[in-house]
Amino acid sequence: MARKAFETFEAVSAVVPAEGGYHAAIAVKALGGSGAPRFHKILDDQVFKTAHDADEAAALKLTSLKNVSDDAELVW
Repeated sequence: MARKAFETFEAVSAVVPAEGGYHAAIAVKALGGSGAPRFHKILDDQVFKTAHDADEAAALKLTSLKNVSDDAELVW
């Protein structure tokens, strides 16, 4: 799992179960917040066979994330 912190949010690489495997995802949560993270599936056209592979792809994509908007949307 990779992590990237911004001014008011943190983003981490994540996975979302899919039929036949896993989707790469980025989970976003307010810094210091107590609510559940918001998951954004990325690379929607790809289903990875293992959670490890999906997390590695998400971690790589996380490096190009520029910011998180005030409403928890990813800014590329």
